[in-house]
Amino acid sequence: MVRTLRMAESEAFMSLEEVSTHSNCEEHSGADDSSPVPDTNNLSATQRELLERSLHALTHAKNDSHILAALLLITQLCPASQLDKVTLHRIFEAVGFNLPARLLVTAVRGSEGSELPPADLLSLGTALLAGLSTDPDMATHPQMLTTIPLLLGLLEGDMPVSKTQVQSKAGLRSGNEPGMVPASNLDEAVAVDCYQVLKTVCALPRGPDQLLARGAVPALCTAVFKKQTLSREKGLPLLAHLLSGRVGQRAWKKHQPELSSLLVGIAEDFSQAPEQDRLEMCSWIPQFLPPLGGEAHTQELRDVVTRLWETVHPMMQCKLGAQHLGQVLVLSACLLDLSGWEPAGSPKFCCLLVNRACVEVRMTLEEPPGTQLSLQQQQVLTACFRIMEAAMEQACSQGASRSPAQPGTAIAELSLQQSRQVLGVLEEAFSAVIYYLQQVNPSQYDDPFIFATFRALCVWLAEETSCLKQEVTALLPLLIGYAKHHLQERKDEGLADWMSEVSVNDSLQAGTWTGEDVLRYLLPALCHLSAEEEPRKVLLSLDTPALLVAFLTRGWTALRTRSGKTVTRDPSLETACSTLLNFTVTEPDRVRTDTCFASLEALLSEALPVLFYKPCLLVLAANFCTLGLMIGRLKTTITGGEGDHAASMCTTGPVESGQRQFFSAALRFLLGPLQVGEGSGPARVSPAWEQWWEEAGDLWRLGLQALGGCVSTQPWIATLSREEGWLQDTLSLLEASSSLPDPQSQEALEEALSTIAQKCPLCRQDITACMKRADRSSLHHMAQLKRLLKD
Repeated sequence: MVRTLRMAESEAFMSLEEVSTHSNCEEHSGADDSSPVPDTNNLSATQRELLERSLHALTHAKNDSHILAALLLITQLCPASQLDKVTLHRIFEAVGFNLPARLLVTAVRGSEGSELPPADLLSLGTALLAGLSTDPDMATHPQMLTTIPLLLGLLEGDMPVSKTQVQSKAGLRSGNEPGMVPASNLDEAVAVDCYQVLKTVCALPRGPDQLLARGAVPALCTAVFKKQTLSREKGLPLLAHLLSGRVGQRAWKKHQPELSSLLVGIAEDFSQAPEQDRLEMCSWIPQFLPPLGGEAHTQELRDVVTRLWETVHPMMQCKLGAQHLGQVLVLSACLLDLSGWEPAGSPKFCCLLVNRACVEVRMTLEEPPGTQLSLQQQQVLTACFRIMEAAMEQACSQGASRSPAQPGTAIAELSLQQSRQVLGVLEEAFSAVIYYLQQVNPSQYDDPFIFATFRALCVWLAEETSCLKQEVTALLPLLIGYAKHHLQERKDEGLADWMSEVSVNDSLQAGTWTGEDVLRYLLPALCHLSAEEEPRKVLLSLDTPALLVAFLTRGWTALRTRSGKTVTRDPSLETACSTLLNFTVTEPDRVRTDTCFASLEALLSEALPVLFYKPCLLVLAANFCTLGLMIGRLKTTITGGEGDHAASMCTTGPVESGQRQFFSAALRFLLGPLQVGEGSGPARVSPAWEQWWEEAGDLWRLGLQALGGCVSTQPWIATLSREEGWLQDTLSLLEASSSLPDPQSQEALEEALSTIAQKCPLCRQDITACMKRADRSSLHHMAQLKRLLKD
């Protein structure tokens, strides 16, 4: 094969007349000339004739010499970009991918018998590959993909080109090593063809994966470091496309050192560039920032972010046109997402940044109804929303305790006056957001920008519900309608399809974006609003409880199938429970009549026993237990058929199995948080509850109070507490402990025991006996219970 290639190279400069003569001889001998003439409208008639004769000679070539001669003529006559699909297929059928690959290998490794200069071999080989790659079918061919590492080697300069017998006609200079031409002098046309192949492959559905697997990221980074031919003009945009797509996170995980070094270089160039160049760089620097949720940020990365902020400062302080201001705001939002407020700078600059973002939102969204926003405006506004969200978190954190261990926590210490100013401009901006959303109709619900606007408003409402109350209440029908729209069972359409395409975070709990995520953003606001009468009435009119029950059902369906490390806490389910709890406390009549609460009871009866075996979901279990008990206290008394006498004797009528199952599980759960301390000392929180006590403790105490309410309306539960052992275990704990962990826990337990003693004579006897035995226990601190037992 090597000898054949050498012979072909030595004869490659055969004249056009020889090829034409050879072609004519083939035609007169009866060769098949039925192949269609290529559609090359940019060529003259003479050129088209010569091209067809060269193609005919190529398809009828008997050896490599004729193939090379014909290919050289074809590439001289017509650039690869002007060849149509039919022509490309004819070339491919004649030469395949083996010949261009052999040409490149020969150019790189060299051959003493080669008559063609390496530059010509490279030019011909890369031109062939570039031309063939313009056809999607050929671009995905396995043999085409095998040439990618070779092309990358040429571009990064790690594959020096041999300079043998014939000096390149392109005039390449000699390198430092004898007989070698430095790859930094790679001919520009060759580099263009190499990048053309890579760009075409990258545009294919699986193209980014193919490039990542074949080392494109470190190779392109090296090309940029070494300032190789066209590395900044074509290499950086190709890298940006890879990093901003779905393989970006994997690329950073696999090649973090190379990408971090590249980012350091970009930041240095950014700081030293002229003002106009810096403004232009703002448009593409975000694509080279590491993805969120990736590897732990290194000191090198923190230093880079700080340097980028330092360069942004003077740009934000000067007067900018709309386009350049938008680019600076987008970059600022990306830096905030990456590292928070800490490296951003002084409080004064932070206030300036927030103010400019809010002004931009107001100027854009307060346009008359019907004004269409361009894609660029939407991108800038989305960045402004992120700045506003971060500012909301910062302003509302003033006065709250901060953990120094939390990464990204704002330390740009805003004064009280600055915090008020920030909240003021935020209120004005969110007023414009509400005005814009008021004009949205259901046909726009799948627009990604509407989702970004909705999300920003939800973040604000989660922190601030005292402002714009009337406007927010009036907007509730749209917010609930939007959430319902995306909670429906729909696949591969609208926003869900778009989010699946752009998602680069592989650590999402469900693996892919779902419509439930829309409601997740709204839940904190619903929890606040359901506690206020006017918005709560609107929420009830929109059947919001049924929406929340449907969300809980979906969430529980997903959780119950998981085990071990796959079980993770979902705060959204807990927030949904809190919102339903608000409705249960404030709207008892609605709870008794709305069928969704019956469905909720069935869900809680099924879920609570299972949650015992999922320790990391203890807070959710506490929510389920308390919510079920609060609903249970609203039920009417069940008697056994002998009127009040039956109730006084703690007998029960027909109790549903699901109801009994829930209360059995609830009693078992309520027994869990406390255990006997050392000696006869105070009771202490059990190890299983200690981690969650701050959140679950309040729910446990509320659950005990609700248990008392359930016993009052359904006395059979008092008997159940005795049969299930809850009463005896609780009395044993109190008898062996001098006190409980806190007064609130003691009050809650005392209330529950008092109600049980009132409704069940047998339980009363047990409590009285225990009280007499333990004269120094925590039972003796329960004055209300002692008075009740004496009566």
